[in-house]
Amino acid sequence: MSANFSSSSSSDFHAGASGEPVLIQPHGKILYIEDQEMNQLLMEAQLASMPGITLIKASTGAEGVRMARSEKPDLVLLDMHLPDFGGLEVVRALMMEISNGLKVALLTADTLSMDIIKAMSLGAYEYWVKPLDRKHLEDGVRRALCGGGADPRHRLPSSRGPGLAPAPDR
Repeated sequence: MSANFSSSSSSDFHAGASGEPVLIQPHGKILYIEDQEMNQLLMEAQLASMPGITLIKASTGAEGVRMARSEKPDLVLLDMHLPDFGGLEVVRALMMEISNGLKVALLTADTLSMDIIKAMSLGAYEYWVKPLDRKHLEDGVRRALCGGGADPRHRLPSSRGPGLAPAPDR
């Protein structure tokens, strides 16, 4: 199932050639892998304000992996708790696609779990804690689709792991 969104209600602007503000709008295909229909409907409603976004949805990890390979989305929004296998297994299955530039944002109610740490170490782009408000979602989609780098607040705390002190300077 897919949906195209074309309404506009963003406040992100940059200066155009003549100095006038120009609205920055992401464009691309997003695959949302989520087993809860209500969450799928909420995501569709939240993304409705973003023109140029096509949303496709999968309800299981297996269906999500298949759709990621056949539909070639620009971004995957991945629920970490799926009925057939977890988000970590989906990330493992998509490692080739991730190494070729696919961005996978992990969606979870857990603030930071071992599966998130493992998925991030396998190349997931960011992790976002549910429930997501519209601004957080729109900002994350813009970062992913408009070429911005990942937000450090949604990456692992340090390369040495969470809660570990940084390596001493030498």
